[in-house]
Amino acid sequence: MNEAIAFPRFIVLTGNYGSGKTELALNLALDFAGQGEKVTLVDLDIVNPYFRSAEKAGELEQAGVRLLMPTFALTTVDIPALPAEIQSVFEVPSDRVIFDVGGDDTGAAALGRYAPSFRKVREETLFLLVVNCMRPLTETEEDILDLAGRIAARGRFGIDCLVNNTNLADRTAPDMVTAGEQTVLKCAEKMGVPRVMTTGEAGVLQKCALRTPARAIERRMVPEWMTE
Repeated sequence: MNEAIAFPRFIVLTGNYGSGKTELALNLALDFAGQGEKVTLVDLDIVNPYFRSAEKAGELEQAGVRLLMPTFALTTVDIPALPAEIQSVFEVPSDRVIFDVGGDDTGAAALGRYAPSFRKVREETLFLLVVNCMRPLTETEEDILDLAGRIAARGRFGIDCLVNNTNLADRTAPDMVTAGEQTVLKCAEKMGVPRVMTTGEAGVLQKCALRTPARAIERRMVPEWMTE
């Protein structure tokens, strides 16, 4: 499990609230765009109105990333609607398409709407479940396995890769990350998932003795009150 994860054309990121899936989605989108790729980021989160990719629309646009999101996203209207334009990602040429999906089985149901299209590009798609073992509902193997099963069933896809993104923001310690890795590896074995990777801030990852490939990510969803 120490080989680097190769990202295909379609990347689907799921995970519970606070898992860090949106951080990873933003980092991947901006990294690929920085390499000159044509990138589309689909904010498919119909569950969480906060800490979502759409909040960084300006930064993404400046980087050349095409952003698609549910109708009424970032408004007070509580009617999640998926615009027809999202279907275009399967038809319009693009080097990379990243889906940031709602963090539970209810959110994954939105992804299930596109199951027929994903089946046609299955070999070009990587479905990832992002896990933060310091967050409620994903602290134990049992919790993670339950969440993974519900998300996969409602989203109508199989999980290809687990992402250990265990952290407590600025209070993250290397032993937290390595303990999270052990838990996620055990879950992967029980689920039959062949790929596991670890993500986190570079300074912390450098102090960890990891068994999985690591990818440093920059925190981009820090609330303004945390920077004051």
